[in-house]
Amino acid sequence: MILDEPDLGGWRRERLPELPDAPYLELASDWACEVSSPSTRRLDRGPKRDVYAAHGVGWLWLVEPLEQFIEVLALDGGTYRVVMTVAGGGLERVPPFDAIELPLAALWQR
Repeated sequence: MILDEPDLGGWRRERLPELPDAPYLELASDWACEVSSPSTRRLDRGPKRDVYAAHGVGWLWLVEPLEQFIEVLALDGGTYRVVMTVAGGGLERVPPFDAIELPLAALWQR
C-alpha cells in the first residue's frame, strides 16, 4: 500500500485546472478523505495523516461509516486540528465543501 494515496482526493481548480495526460498525479491534493474500517483505522489516523500534513494537504476527512460520522481536520501549521465532527443523517455544510449541503444519510446507506 502506498502511504500517501487517499481513498478520495480533490484539487482546487486554481491548482489543477485540467487533468494531465499521465498515469498518476504528483501534485498533492487540497483535500483527502479516508474511509475507515477496523483494519485501516490505525493507519488512516496515524502514518497516513502525518504524510498528508507533510505534503501540505489542507483538509482531511476521516469517515467512520460504521459509527456514521465524519471528522473534519484542517491543516494548521504542520499538524491537523479537528474543526468539525458531523454525524447522523441530516444535511450538513462540511468544509471545504461548505458552499453546498451534504446529505449525510446517503453516505451511510448500504
